[in-house]
Amino acid sequence: MTNRQRFVNALNFAPADRLPMIEWASWWDETLESWQRQGVPAGLDSQGLFDYWSLDDHRQFWLGAGSNEMQAFKKPGQAGFITDEASYEALLPTLFPDSIIENAVKGLQRIKPQHDRGNFPVWLTLEGFFWWPRTLFGIENYLYSFYDHPALYHRICADLAAWHLKLIEVLFPVLTPDFMTFAEDMSYNHGPMLSESTFNTFLRPYYEKVIPVLKKHGIKVLVDTDGDVTAMAPWLLGAGVEGILPLERQAGVDVCLLRQQFPSLIMVGAFDKTVMKHGEAAMRAEFERLLPVMQSGGFILSVDHQTPPDVTPENYRVYMTLYREYVRR
Repeated sequence: MTNRQRFVNALNFAPADRLPMIEWASWWDETLESWQRQGVPAGLDSQGLFDYWSLDDHRQFWLGAGSNEMQAFKKPGQAGFITDEASYEALLPTLFPDSIIENAVKGLQRIKPQHDRGNFPVWLTLEGFFWWPRTLFGIENYLYSFYDHPALYHRICADLAAWHLKLIEVLFPVLTPDFMTFAEDMSYNHGPMLSESTFNTFLRPYYEKVIPVLKKHGIKVLVDTDGDVTAMAPWLLGAGVEGILPLERQAGVDVCLLRQQFPSLIMVGAFDKTVMKHGEAAMRAEFERLLPVMQSGGFILSVDHQTPPDVTPENYRVYMTLYREYVRR
């Protein structure tokens, strides 16, 4: 099977010759610096590192909503770019630039022949309805904005949803991605950073504008949110989301339990990065923990949020050896 076929089958709970082998998030700078001191070649880009470690190639297109010009609106000591409706109005001319679309079209045209041959899947990332308002307000003012600026919050999300729909209309005739993620990071070690009621009022209406259009193109829709997403999983599914990553074990996420509770949930990640430094026995135990979910379909195993710097190249080689074994089991 090709890389792309294998990946698409995994997302669709379909059989394959093996599961994909990916590092879904780029490696930490500190990890790469440590590895280079220990003999890993310097200067490798993502594709070079995929080849070096014999991982499957995949290509991500992260399409934000801001331009470089918006940086001029951030004052010294200010976490965000806006404080109220007037400051959002002033910022608007720097948002949603045509250059993002133009560059994405060129990038998709460049890789289309390889994608269509099955060399790799293409992954689209859009900044979501938690992530983007937080970027604009800064985290503290953002968390107050549900109460202090509810009308502005809805306006920001409506503008963002319109941007997403424009991207879909222009880009998908060039190349239709195989799956996508909304970047959100709206849960952490103790669970969601907002209530279900707040999610339903402020985020869900905009998911429900964009997700049906994505699904018309056959794209699997996932949300990228760190930490413990267990309580949030049914909210996301109710809004039309089909999957979640990275499912961090350190935050208490149990993908075996999630599979029992939500049999159709697509999951990516879940391998406990904190065990990798402890050697083969610890890593094999982690693969054994995850094997039943790997065998259930709809699951792509990967390090649950970037390989940390305390993992030596030798540790990682052991991980890759076990990875190759278990994706075939």
